[in-house]
Amino acid sequence: MKFWQKFSAVFVVLCMLTIHLPVAAGEGGEPEVTAEAAIIIESTTGRVIWEKNADAHLYPASMTKMMTGILALEKMDMKSAVTYSQYAAYTESSPLGARPGESLVAKDLVTGLLLESDNGAAIALAEKMAGDVTSFAAEMNSKAQQLGMHDTNFVNPNGLTDKDHYSTARDMAKLARYVMKNNDFRKIVGTSARDIYWRNPVGKMYRAENTNKLLGKYDGITGIKTGWTRAAGGCLAVSAKRDGVELIVVLMKADTPDDRFTDGAKLLDYGFEHVKMAKGPAKEKVRHKVWVKGGEQATAYVYPSQDIDYPLINGEDTGKYTLTYDVPNVVDAPLQAGEPVGQLVLRYDGQAVEEVPMISDKVPGGFSVGSWLVGVFEGVLKHI
Repeated sequence: MKFWQKFSAVFVVLCMLTIHLPVAAGEGGEPEVTAEAAIIIESTTGRVIWEKNADAHLYPASMTKMMTGILALEKMDMKSAVTYSQYAAYTESSPLGARPGESLVAKDLVTGLLLESDNGAAIALAEKMAGDVTSFAAEMNSKAQQLGMHDTNFVNPNGLTDKDHYSTARDMAKLARYVMKNNDFRKIVGTSARDIYWRNPVGKMYRAENTNKLLGKYDGITGIKTGWTRAAGGCLAVSAKRDGVELIVVLMKADTPDDRFTDGAKLLDYGFEHVKMAKGPAKEKVRHKVWVKGGEQATAYVYPSQDIDYPLINGEDTGKYTLTYDVPNVVDAPLQAGEPVGQLVLRYDGQAVEEVPMISDKVPGGFSVGSWLVGVFEGVLKHI
C-alpha cells in the first residue's frame, strides 16, 4: 500500500472516532414509537423536550374528558346532584351503567368520568353545566382558546369521533399541564380505583378502576387520561415525577391500545434522561418591594408563590436563567395575605419560559403620611 493510501485509511478511521454519529433509537438516540404524533414537555415551564408531528390535527378520543373534567371542577358545586337524561344514559361506552332519572353527586360523576372514561357521565355533566352538549362545546372551545389551544375544536364532551372534533399533541399537552395544576383533578387521576355511590337510587354503587395501565407500574407516575377509538387509535396523556422533575407526555394514534402505554413509558424514559432540575433561589430571596396607596404603611413586599427551580434540558446552563418582575410599582391597600400581585418571569437565554405568581403579605387599609404621599406622587412612582 502506497503512503497516501495508508494515510487516507488512517485519516478515515480518525474521523470515525471523533465525529458523533447518530445513535440508533433505543440506544440514546431519538425515541421510536408507534404513535403518529407525540410530545414531551417539562410541566413547570411547558418547555418542549421532544416532539413528533405535534401540530397534526388528529382525533383526541377520550383525552377530551380532561377538558370536561376541569370545567366541572371549576364551575360546579361538587356536592350537587346530577341527574341522567335518556341521552346521557344511552350513550355508548358508559360502563357506570346509570339509567335515565338516576342521579349521582357531581364529585363521584367526575371521578367516574376520569377513571372509567365514561361517555355518558360526560354528557350528564355537560347538560348539567350548560343545558345541552352544543352549548357546553362552546364553553370547551372558549376555555381552549384561553389556554392557547389554537388548533383544537370540540363538538362533544367525551371525544366520540366527529370530523369536526380534533386537536393536536401540542394542544393536548397544554391542557394536560393546566389540569394537573388543579389539586382535585390531580388527586382523581392519580387514583387506581374508587367506589362510586348513587344518590338515587340509594345503595347503588360501582367500583371504578383507572384505565391508565401505567398507574402503579411506572416509577413516579402521577396521571392523566387515556383515549381510544378505531378512528383515533391509541391516545394517552400521561405524567410522572422523579427527583423534582415532572414530565407530561401526550401521544396520539398509536397502533393498538397497549402500544400507547409502551410508547408512553418510552417517552417518559427519554424525557427523564434529558431533563434535570437545578435548585434556584428560595422565594424569600427574590422578594420585591412595592409602594402602597391608602394603607397603614407606605411600602410592602411581594414574594413568589413558590421557591424557584430551574429545569435544565440537554445539559443547559443555570447561568442563562434570569428573573424579571412583572409587578406594579404601586398597589392599593388593603391586600389580603396570599393575594396575587403580578408575576415573576423566568427567562432562559432571554426567552420567557415560566411565570410564577407574586403574592402579598397582609397589608391593612388605613392612613399613614407615607402612604398618602404615595397617592400624591402615584403618577411618578408608577414609572420609576
